[in-house]
Amino acid sequence: MLRTMTAFRIVDDRFGQMIDQTQGLETLAQGFRFTEGTLWHPTLRHITFSDIPSNRVHRWSVDTGELTTLRDPSDMTNGMVYDREGRLIMCEHATSRVTRCEHDGTITVLADRWQGSELNSPNDIVVDESGAIWFTDPLYGRGDHTGIEREPALPFQGVFRIDPAGSLHLVADDFEGPNGLCFSPDKQKLYINDSEREHIRVFDVATDSALSGGAIFAETSNLDGTLDVGYPDGMKVDAVGNVWCTGPGGVHAFDPAGTLLGVVLTPEATANFCFGDDDLRTLFLCAGTVFLRIRLGQAGHPVFEPG
Repeated sequence: MLRTMTAFRIVDDRFGQMIDQTQGLETLAQGFRFTEGTLWHPTLRHITFSDIPSNRVHRWSVDTGELTTLRDPSDMTNGMVYDREGRLIMCEHATSRVTRCEHDGTITVLADRWQGSELNSPNDIVVDESGAIWFTDPLYGRGDHTGIEREPALPFQGVFRIDPAGSLHLVADDFEGPNGLCFSPDKQKLYINDSEREHIRVFDVATDSALSGGAIFAETSNLDGTLDVGYPDGMKVDAVGNVWCTGPGGVHAFDPAGTLLGVVLTPEATANFCFGDDDLRTLFLCAGTVFLRIRLGQAGHPVFEPG
């Protein structure tokens, strides 16, 4: 494995406690076209990630270092998450569907239409404690690099929820480019970023799953203009509620009040990432054509919590 010492942009002294400055980025695999959808499995100890334009989903084993292909073709799968039963839920750009891979390998369609029209292109996805599935639906899967060129299907770019009974609900429609989303550790807040507006919004989640609020939580700015390209895309929270989100230069970390703490700098624009390893202190990153990892001083919050 190729190890390259990385730079951190420390904006707040607290960030120094969240990282290990003696560590460097490790290149685990390379030669991809555009990696996305990074997902950790805590029991089987592997990372699943997609290469959207190559139309494949890959899996990398922490224990063996082996890279395998899970789906080929993948219908240009982007974001992925596990449900409460450990089944893989996928956002497919080419088909504008949310699908589930059953334990026997068959594919079940969970959502593909809203009020008779196709969805635009489901992008990123999370599951809450009730088993409801939340996903963003921008236009990026209708472009010529990360999807199939075609006209928008809906007059808005929304955020949806599939309830445990299977019904689809529109929960927000005032985004220009809804992309990454994640819950706070207590599940009382839902963070959703807008790639086009380059900011993160925060919503309060009621006991009946209704959303309220939606104020701007943080901007993923280019700081002094010294960072490379990148925009808000993949997003996760850590164990103490800090919000980590891709942005210019790499991955930005914000405290629960929205204050920027620092940036993990990456050699290519990072589209997605996840916390992994048994202690959730390894950051696995999908950065353009490469798949990377780096150890941190702060543990992430578990995403896969099977019931």
